[in-house]
Amino acid sequence: MDYYCNFVSPPSQSVILVAKKLGIKLNLRKMNIYDPVAMDTLSKLNPHHILPMLVDNGTVVFEPCAIVLYLVEMYAKNDALYPKDALVRCVVNQRLFFDVGTLYKQIYENVHVQMRNSQPSEKQVQRLQKAVDVLESFLYERSYTAADQLTVADICLLVTVNALTLWLGYELAPYPRIRDWLGRVVAELPGCVEFQREVEDATRAYVVNRKI
Repeated sequence: MDYYCNFVSPPSQSVILVAKKLGIKLNLRKMNIYDPVAMDTLSKLNPHHILPMLVDNGTVVFEPCAIVLYLVEMYAKNDALYPKDALVRCVVNQRLFFDVGTLYKQIYENVHVQMRNSQPSEKQVQRLQKAVDVLESFLYERSYTAADQLTVADICLLVTVNALTLWLGYELAPYPRIRDWLGRVVAELPGCVEFQREVEDATRAYVVNRKI
């Protein structure tokens, strides 16, 4: 099972953590998106030539949420990570869409402004804060973001919150529920601490060299 990815990219990271939780060994194909040869390789497999991308016995899957859901639906031994109960799954899906369309989107916007040696606007800062506030609110009634146990939504949001602190140095002191939740999720993911160190090293190298 070949997985084309880049450790600097948060969307690439969530798939790796889900695979670790499922006991799936991925053949990691680390790619440099600025390398024309690498992009040519991607385009032959996928006309969108985007990362991350999974190739499993000839099946090509791209978009991180789609890959995550493919892995759990194909290879999970039970439905704990992606419950079959329609009402619970609805909440899991909502959290996944919140991650992609709201929280990560705001982080991405703020990071790219800073990479242009500028500062985010007040409106951008406020939108990001509002998104983090919403995540904190998800944890008012339960220990996890979507259900009473760990789901794929927690794993994907973990990666996004790590990006929030790693890329932006965002202060989580005002968010005790998020901080407690982070500890619970990391404790349930095999090899997560070591993987986070790899991500941090790759990110620092990128920041220094401005290349992946």
